Amino acid sequence: MIDMILRTLGRLLLVPVAFLIAGGVAVFVALILGLEKVAAAMSGHEGGVTTVEAYWDIAMQGGLLLAGLTIVPGLALVVVGEVARIRSWLYYMIGGGLALGLLPVAAIAGAPDGAALPPAALWQVLATAGFAGGSVYWLLAGRTA
Repeated sequence: MIDMILRTLGRLLLVPVAFLIAGGVAVFVALILGLEKVAAAMSGHEGGVTTVEAYWDIAMQGGLLLAGLTIVPGLALVVVGEVARIRSWLYYMIGGGLALGLLPVAAIAGAPDGAALPPAALWQVLATAGFAGGSVYWLLAGRTA
């Protein structure tokens, strides 16, 4: 009985800490990849958008998305994974990528003016950051759900 209580308390501490660390990793990956895209634009090696100002706009859009909308899908992913006791690394990795990768769609759906889809570079950066965050969460807490 006491062992079960201690395991539950340990889990209640591990899950939020792992979620915060995974979120930090996702933000770090998004920042690093975003900076890489800007550096590629400055050197002229990136196709598509060619000006640094255009990439700055992309970075600002991505920053707003990361700041406001990321916690809800990520939290839902973790809660479902914990309640259903899902231990698959694939669930957390793909779920994290989808949670962040589909944020531009959620942002556009909430916009009253029906804004155009953001550039592919933003989708790539957000999805990669989500994959990294989901994988880190699985390493820390998901594999023992």
